[in-house]
Amino acid sequence: MIRLDPATASPAAPPTVPVWALATGASSDADRAGAAVSTLDTLARAQASWSGAWRQRLALRCAAASMRLAGRSEDEAALRDAWYLRPAGADHGPAGTVYSAWRQLAVQPPATGADRLERIVEQLGLHCDGAALADLCTEIEKLAGLQRPAPFAAAAIATHVVAMRPDCELFAWWLADLVLAQSLRWPRPLPLLMAQAFGPAFRREPGGERIRPGEKNFERAVCVALVPVAAAACRLAADLSRRAERLIAIAPKLRAKGAGDAIFSLLNEDAVSGSLTTKNLSRFAARRLFERLQQLDAVRELSGRTTFRLFGL
Repeated sequence: MIRLDPATASPAAPPTVPVWALATGASSDADRAGAAVSTLDTLARAQASWSGAWRQRLALRCAAASMRLAGRSEDEAALRDAWYLRPAGADHGPAGTVYSAWRQLAVQPPATGADRLERIVEQLGLHCDGAALADLCTEIEKLAGLQRPAPFAAAAIATHVVAMRPDCELFAWWLADLVLAQSLRWPRPLPLLMAQAFGPAFRREPGGERIRPGEKNFERAVCVALVPVAAAACRLAADLSRRAERLIAIAPKLRAKGAGDAIFSLLNEDAVSGSLTTKNLSRFAARRLFERLQQLDAVRELSGRTTFRLFGL
């Protein structure tokens, strides 16, 4: 029988962005961004059972937007396949490696160092010399000392990266989320802004050209973008919270050996292979377990396939 910590099994309902902040023109962009950030702050510090899956799904959204920026065709489904269906020890491929950079952002503290930034640049498929990366670390420290409002600090580091290396815009978006987390003293960053890079907030006019880091009105665009990105993150949190509650309620009824391993993975990952194997769970037992969980409406099949299936909250 599986037993879970009641403190994480029954968390408070996720917060929502205030209605007034969602209404354009009702308040200043800075006030609306502040309300969005305040809502995100609660989620960023939460230790709910589903937080891991939530963070990784945010990372997947940013990775998919990264593919568009890089001129690649992979969508969320393709990235999910590249990551979760690869053989053990196999290379992720270019798209999967970019996804890896966003996954790392979601789980590691918002610390910076030339070595870490060099690894991230490589994962994003970019190139940046050591001196430039050292300069970036200095700039991030400088921004921290200035204590600028978090959205402006995020915009400033993105602007600095593109001014230094116009071909490194993807890295600019990755660093913007890291600096946002540093400014707010979050334990770990949330992958957010990249997912809105092609959205209305970063358009000069509906359907018009995209506002890139460093261009006119970019700071304002970051503030505006934080509202829909926070609202989307809250909706995702509410959905995963309900699904996790259902899964956790069913967990004590599962008597399959190793079921706890599968549930832990479901709560902490965007997806889990239907042929998951662990020390206590064989591939065939996993298939039976996921079929049972699907019948109980505790998990969803995410791929739409009858083979090589992926499951998640």
